[in-house]
Amino acid sequence: VGNYKRTVKRIDDGHRLCSDLMNCIHERARIEKTYAQQLTEWAKRWKQLVEKGPQYGTVEKAWHAVMSEAEKVSELHLDIKSALMNEDFEKIKNWQKEAFHKQMMGGFKETKEAEDGYRKAQKPWAKKLKEVEAAKKAYHAACKEEKLAISREMNSKADPALNPEQLKKLQDKVEKSKQDVLKTKEKYEKSLKDLDHVTPQYMENMEQVFEQCQQFEEKRLRFFREVLLEVQKHLDLSNDVSYKNIYRELEQNIKTADAIEDLRWFRANHGPGMSMNWPQFEEWSADFNRTLSKREKKKASDGVTLTGVNQTGDQALQHTKHSSVSSSEKNQSYPTEWSDEESSNPFSSTDANGDTNPFDEDASPAMEVRVRALYDYEGQEHDELSFKAGDELTKTEDEDEQGWCKGRLDNGQVGLYPANYVEAIQ
Repeated sequence: VGNYKRTVKRIDDGHRLCSDLMNCIHERARIEKTYAQQLTEWAKRWKQLVEKGPQYGTVEKAWHAVMSEAEKVSELHLDIKSALMNEDFEKIKNWQKEAFHKQMMGGFKETKEAEDGYRKAQKPWAKKLKEVEAAKKAYHAACKEEKLAISREMNSKADPALNPEQLKKLQDKVEKSKQDVLKTKEKYEKSLKDLDHVTPQYMENMEQVFEQCQQFEEKRLRFFREVLLEVQKHLDLSNDVSYKNIYRELEQNIKTADAIEDLRWFRANHGPGMSMNWPQFEEWSADFNRTLSKREKKKASDGVTLTGVNQTGDQALQHTKHSSVSSSEKNQSYPTEWSDEESSNPFSSTDANGDTNPFDEDASPAMEVRVRALYDYEGQEHDELSFKAGDELTKTEDEDEQGWCKGRLDNGQVGLYPANYVEAIQ
């Protein structure tokens, strides 16, 4: 009697397990979100470092692809977080609400119904059981009293001081106790028969209530299994086509990196294969006179600073970004006796004022070459050109000793620009 309470408690435990499972999924979703955020931050930080660093070819492009992988995987883990919370968590929450109904006085309706069902099924049998227990107690007491009466009678026979009347009373007591034993035994046996008679019905009624609790628990167990399978599908990225494509694409990007090609490009653009501006005989020009005087006004320590570097496509991989181009560094590649003041140098000038733009006249068409800007450049002087990365212009004069070229924009403006800021259009 009362041992059904553990089965009833299982209903309350089922409600608690729903809450525990929701907390478990919520915690995992929070982990997925944190991981996704950390991946994004990591990719952003390293992508900036790689983009700002020196670019030497396709290997750096492959390195960049690793950061792209992190960003894509981050999005997938955010999708996992959303699926866990918006689908699995909400599904459990709604099922719990539908399966367990709270009462005004506390507890759940399902728990009370199970408790009442067990109590009702057990009540008749429990009543008979109490009768059996009482009859058993009375029978055992009668047996004890009989034994005690017989003992007293035996002792009295050995006592000569007892008169016949007292002995008769002890004998009567023994006889009465034997009759009580017979009566209580009969009653005890009858109560047991009555109990055995209602036991089958009791077992049937109790089993019906138990099966109802089993069915309720079966629904919870099957629901949990269904939800956990959904959780598994959301967590398992190995079967996600987009997840596989991320690493397939990453592998392809890495395999396309060609060390030999990168070395060949660097040799052609920054090594022995680069185009050289060997000194040539040039006629004296008034424009050259003014041009060089402008360059001489700059201090040896003054550099040309990149005001903005916007590279796209292969340009970002094929060109090394220099923070500055110092005119003094250019001069160090020539002998110390070489001087812009030598009479043979066509760039020498006596005009130190430079008040007028020396590029008012168009250059000879025979010297013109179309070039494309690699970086942004903002002119520092009135005789310097300004352009954006990707703009096209016409080079009208080759690079001088200080690394400057003369060119013309498509709007007709003529001026100077750093030679290493452009490349020839093939």
